Amino acid sequence: MASHRKPRTRIAGIRTTPAIGITTAALTSVALLSQSAQAAPSAPQKPSLEEVQKKVDDLYQQAGVATQKYNSAKERTEKQRKKVDTLLDDVAQRTDKLNEARQELGSFAAAQYRTGAVSETATMMLAEDPQGYFDQNHLSDRLTERQKKAVDDYQTQQASATKQRTKAAKSLETLSDSRDDLKTSKRTVQEKLTKARTLLSELTAEEKARLAAIEKKKEEEAKRKAAELARKQEAEAEAKRKAAEEAAAKEREEEQQNDGTGGTGDNTETPDTGTGTGTGDTDSGYATKAAKVIDFAEAQIGKPYVWGATGPDSYDCSGLTQDAWKAAGISLPRTTWDQVKVGTTVKTADAKPGDLVFFYDDISHVGIYIGNGQMIHAPKPGANVRTESIYYMPIHSVVRPA
Repeated sequence: MASHRKPRTRIAGIRTTPAIGITTAALTSVALLSQSAQAAPSAPQKPSLEEVQKKVDDLYQQAGVATQKYNSAKERTEKQRKKVDTLLDDVAQRTDKLNEARQELGSFAAAQYRTGAVSETATMMLAEDPQGYFDQNHLSDRLTERQKKAVDDYQTQQASATKQRTKAAKSLETLSDSRDDLKTSKRTVQEKLTKARTLLSELTAEEKARLAAIEKKKEEEAKRKAAELARKQEAEAEAKRKAAEEAAAKEREEEQQNDGTGGTGDNTETPDTGTGTGTGDTDSGYATKAAKVIDFAEAQIGKPYVWGATGPDSYDCSGLTQDAWKAAGISLPRTTWDQVKVGTTVKTADAKPGDLVFFYDDISHVGIYIGNGQMIHAPKPGANVRTESIYYMPIHSVVRPA
């Protein structure tokens, strides 16, 4: 009798049962799911505090650059607006003169009309090309000297007014471009500051405390470098004082020896004018101006930093330096990029009170050196004008404005 059992299936020469086939498929599915889970992208790691601090510092620096662009665009806009106003006033004056010249021609035309003569003057005034009509009809042969002068004045004022209108139109276009630059720079500043504030707001209380500790360590290192510079400058100043005293003593000794041997027999002392090579007077004059600069800057300590501000209630960095040197009678440009070009560049080790210290490769920040490695500056949004080590930021250069 034939068997009713199902024949066994074979796969690649291996005998399997349906149960074994199901188990194999299940295992394969589990393996595929495991591989898929491993291949799935992992969640992005949270940046370290050091990375956050660097990002925030970079954003503030970028905002500083954008602030200087804003200041530059604002300065251009103000100058261009004044130029446009002047041109428009000039156009108005020339238009008045043109109207006066036209009225004088009109009086001649009216006189011809009243006498019944052919009013060629009136025709000329209504012509699209008065000069062409004037030339074609040889009207000049029949005009009096006064009439000729009126025609000449009219043509001169007409050409002048047209020229100034063209200038005014071009200046208005430039003004529009400057205002667009101003808006772009303002928007960039706001974007950078918003990003920086957002990064800081996302930190926990513990992270903010740790970030403050990192900041304090940075400040302490900057103070250490400032103290080192102060010691070096004091040592150099002391060496100069001793050298000057020794030179003076030697000079007195030589004078006494000359007097003892008869010398010239003239005991009259030569008055010291203090001029020498002029260095003494120059140093004294600069110190006087620097004292006024520092007095002004110290009076601003505690006032808030506001980008684009030039006082008196708030300042950005270059607004403070500009106002401080103005107190000493020196006019500085508005931006750090222009201020760095005014004066003489000196070594950091040779910095004197009143000098301007510029920072970063892009020269986006500036402070006023007050001695002992310290400066007064308007730091950044959220901070007030304060005294700080010049080594808190990477120094670009030191400039003596006067």
